Amino acid sequence: MIALKMVMKIMLKEKRDIFLSMLFGFIAGMTAIGLFSASGYMISQAALVPPLYTLMVIVAIVKLLGITSAISRYGERFFSHRGTFTMLSNIRVFVYEKIEPLSTTILQKYRSGELLARIVGDVESLQNFFLRVFYPPVVMASVTIATILFTTLFSVGTAIIIIVGMLLLTVVVPVVFTLLQRRVDHHVRVNRGALSSDFTELLYGYRDLHIHQQATERKKDLVRAVKTYEKSQAKANVNILWSESVVGFLSLLISVIVLAFATSQVIAGQIEGVLIALLFMISLTLFEQTSAMSLFPNYLHESEQAATRLSGIWKKQDRVINVNAGIVHKSLEAVPSIQFKGVTFQYENELRPAVHDVDFTLASGSKTAIVGASGSGKTTILQLILKLYENNDGQIKIGDVSIDAVEPEVIWKKSNLTLQSNHFFYGTIRDNLLLADDTLKDETIYKALHQAELPNMKLEDLVQERGANLSGGEKQRLALARLFLKKAGLWLLDEPTSSMDAITEQKILDRVMQEAEEATLIIVSHRLTGLEQMDQIIVMDHGEVVEIGSYDELMNRNGYFKEMKAIERDVV
Repeated sequence: MIALKMVMKIMLKEKRDIFLSMLFGFIAGMTAIGLFSASGYMISQAALVPPLYTLMVIVAIVKLLGITSAISRYGERFFSHRGTFTMLSNIRVFVYEKIEPLSTTILQKYRSGELLARIVGDVESLQNFFLRVFYPPVVMASVTIATILFTTLFSVGTAIIIIVGMLLLTVVVPVVFTLLQRRVDHHVRVNRGALSSDFTELLYGYRDLHIHQQATERKKDLVRAVKTYEKSQAKANVNILWSESVVGFLSLLISVIVLAFATSQVIAGQIEGVLIALLFMISLTLFEQTSAMSLFPNYLHESEQAATRLSGIWKKQDRVINVNAGIVHKSLEAVPSIQFKGVTFQYENELRPAVHDVDFTLASGSKTAIVGASGSGKTTILQLILKLYENNDGQIKIGDVSIDAVEPEVIWKKSNLTLQSNHFFYGTIRDNLLLADDTLKDETIYKALHQAELPNMKLEDLVQERGANLSGGEKQRLALARLFLKKAGLWLLDEPTSSMDAITEQKILDRVMQEAEEATLIIVSHRLTGLEQMDQIIVMDHGEVVEIGSYDELMNRNGYFKEMKAIERDVV
């Protein structure tokens, strides 16, 4: 129930729609009962041939109740559904705002298909919270109390039977079927997440699977996952149908008991005969409205599980930004310096730190290369500078400001960044380059493409999803073209030329040095070519800094860097 507090807070933002839907729901319930009971009474009175004006009054009441019932039912549906759709919109925005800061780490914990299943499927499940969980008990309870009070005016015994029947239909039967349904619902959610994950992997990895002749087997696995999900869904639907059927049967049975009891009272002379139909129609109409309550526990459990699964995404990953003296700096130096002092960071569930006790200083406007073997912590350094992760120990400064006192967005705004795997959106070349600045003119964009050694690309050329129609080198050069369109004081490049040939690589590096001439530049690379022009080189191994110096200094030390350079020269 704790997870549902989040949903309750979001739902209660729509107080007006909630109140109006409940008001119209109560009116609709009472007018429905009044309409059918008055109809029964009218038919009974007509059999006794009363004065015409008596029937005219009853007919007028029946017509008025019919019109009121239709209008109130429309109002109930209108306001309840409007409130539900608005609540869903608010939940989607809330979920996005929660997971957006976790975008860099969330896929390390969840498979993309499973995450999508939670964000889409579980949010959709919460549409039942108001319509099937919060709303029905309140309206049903108010209608039941009013009906029982009205019934006691004619027959206390009938009112007691209705009370017992309502407890049976709204409490006992739903609880029994809910206990049977819970395990089935759990399997449905698990199978739905597994199906989404399997389908996503098959879709994105189909080419590789096809090349390795594993596509057929993966298709069979997917078909099995579909059948498993369908079976669990079918079992859940069968339980729901059984629940509705039992409630329907018992409601009719109790109405028959009311009819028999009322008949016995007439025979005993305790009530008038014309009230038999009235009491029977009251019970029949009231019990018909219990169908919504019969599934109340199921929807409550489903909503609770959906809210728990959603909150579980960010519950353990909420990032806390420490603020020095309560002040968050809104700006940084145009060209910042960077200092690491005793910095240690370990990824969640990893056995050893990614970086350990790292110390270095990068002067403002300096050009630095971070080199080392794969997995030595080079990329982690960049991620800590961008504040995509919080360091576990030590201190990081940007300029003279602790990174703890800087909002991540401030750093990102000041930075030009390329990653090992850059994302490209489905659209044109122009669409993907306008991410740098949507006010850029075509002439400026073409200039950036030429600078990135992509003179043959047209701005109208299509980029497929995730850049599937681009080569590795084209992706890297297109990512660099974005950087050439943005002026920034901090350049962070992670393996920017790893997929390029030697000639193109040298041209691109020269262009980067020219564009970032006045900026602080950090290049992460496992290749050691073109490092002669760097102010300093930081050499890393197993998360630790093992050497720092200029190219000439490191080559004269006969250390780890010189050994790496010799191996690279021999291999090349």
